Amino acid sequence: MLNRVVLVGRLTRDPELRYTPNGVAVANFTLAVNRTFSNRQGEREADFINCVVWQKPAENVANYLKKGSLAGVDGRIQTRSYDNNEGRRVFITEVVAESVQFLEPRSANQGQGNDNFGGGPGPTGGNDFGKQSNQNRQSGGFNEDPFANDGKPIDISDDDLPF
Repeated sequence: MLNRVVLVGRLTRDPELRYTPNGVAVANFTLAVNRTFSNRQGEREADFINCVVWQKPAENVANYLKKGSLAGVDGRIQTRSYDNNEGRRVFITEVVAESVQFLEPRSANQGQGNDNFGGGPGPTGGNDFGKQSNQNRQSGGFNEDPFANDGKPIDISDDDLPF
């Protein structure tokens, strides 16, 4: 059997962080994932997928992601049901995230008032991409852009090519 989901999308609202009575962190959020095709009017549609993440990754999601953040989710589909106040059975389908990757630098939307983008420590986040790339540019390290010479020929010998 296989139950695997990989999604990339933007959060539709800030994550909601709660704790179980045993003190386990759980965060809920909704991811808007664009469809690969357009409707009859030529507009792109999106699916809004409910996600849940547990423990330390839940705290990282709540601390570092906000409405509009671009995130990658790797997990599994889960369904559950309960009886509401009216006695009707309610079914819920959601993605239980095993990992959440932060796909934008923390400073991606500072001009829009959301400055908590980016990764954090642990399995849910990446690095502070903007900070790293600025450090690499300033230090003159090996990660400099080799194509920054504005179309001039690149000085490279045939021995350096891998093919």
